[in-house]
Amino acid sequence: MVEQFKLKPEESVRVSEKALRATVQAMFQKVGLGRDDAALATDVLVTADLRGVDTHGVSNLLRLYLERYQNGNINAKPNWRILRESPTTATIDSDTGHGIIITPKAMEIAVEKARKTGVGMVTVTNARHLAMASYHAMVALKHDMIGVCMTSSPPTVVPTFAGKPLLGTNPIAFAAPADKEPPFVFDAATSVIPDNKVHIARRLGIPLLPGWLADDEGRPIMEPTPAPEFGKHKLVPLGSVREMGSHKGYGLGAIVDILCAVLSNSGFGAMRPRMTFAHYVAAYNVEAFTDLPRFKSMMDEFLRTLKSTPTAPGHDRVLVAGQLEWETTQDRLKNGIPLHQEVIDWFKKACGDMGIAYNLT
Repeated sequence: MVEQFKLKPEESVRVSEKALRATVQAMFQKVGLGRDDAALATDVLVTADLRGVDTHGVSNLLRLYLERYQNGNINAKPNWRILRESPTTATIDSDTGHGIIITPKAMEIAVEKARKTGVGMVTVTNARHLAMASYHAMVALKHDMIGVCMTSSPPTVVPTFAGKPLLGTNPIAFAAPADKEPPFVFDAATSVIPDNKVHIARRLGIPLLPGWLADDEGRPIMEPTPAPEFGKHKLVPLGSVREMGSHKGYGLGAIVDILCAVLSNSGFGAMRPRMTFAHYVAAYNVEAFTDLPRFKSMMDEFLRTLKSTPTAPGHDRVLVAGQLEWETTQDRLKNGIPLHQEVIDWFKKACGDMGIAYNLT
């Protein structure tokens, strides 16, 4: 996480993973989820917190999800079904079920197809937000497979040279297993920052950096600017401006829309109602391509080679995707998950309102 978004120790309270899981699961069950689905939804959010992806954990997303269950935007008892299927592919109608529940189930279908055919790919239409995309890609790691997850989000990103948002942040996540090394896990929006960093900046009272937002006419703002009210912000693609490669972020975001939304017949982001999403997951069975132990051993060598590269001046080490998240997980499992005091105050009130015992602190 960029340094200014990190919680200061004096502004945070460490809570145990076990207590956080119990509280969040109880909240999900209160809004109508069955025990198993509530546990799965909880695992998605708490895993993000453990990995230090605070933008996609309980701090930013839980209250939004509970509200959307309560107002009917998310279906707590969806009749999700497979619309179209082949030995290697499937398209799922999630019946407005939550992406944090339907998407890992879609990945399990992809894994089973990959087990039989080498590759499995599943698209999900009529969907809701899926939180941390890498969670769903990492489902494949449990089966020694490579996982991919993408999601087509509501438009908040202004294409290069455009005057209004037409693409979502449209993240791409990729997870590959290794042997002795932690897995390689890449997860990034195709915009400069994800939407939820606007939430965090407002909570922390910090400005957004130059090249993160566009003005009302679509021009990248190349100076620090206060975080606007959520929903009134315009993000720019990776690269910020054409001279720095924004056309690449723009193109990648469009690819995500094609694979998630056009391929599933969901309608691309600008066509769909505001709170709807479309998802794509894929699983690659390593053994369909090469010997699994050899692959994992070579992954170890690859990752170690990257990390042992001589550093540029001013830097003490070279990182690989997923390394900081793995290190953060070890710390937070031992020392607790830091939550901002505002989030703690919200939990206290929400637990009281829902008739749930508060036991985080």
